[in-house]
Amino acid sequence: MAKSRLFLTLTPSKRAAAHRAMAKAALFANASASVRLKRYNDHIEKACRLEAVIVGQEVQS
Repeated sequence: MAKSRLFLTLTPSKRAAAHRAMAKAALFANASASVRLKRYNDHIEKACRLEAVIVGQEVQS
């Protein structure tokens, strides 16, 4: 019997790519400019953290 997963696990690189796609989508959302910019920055920050994990570096804020 095949082992089924309840949750799909994405690799950090795929998660980073997904956050970059969400960041681009946030720019074109039907919301105020400040909300769009906040969402964009949040997703880009998460993508940068994930990419730093891939490379093995620490992200400094």
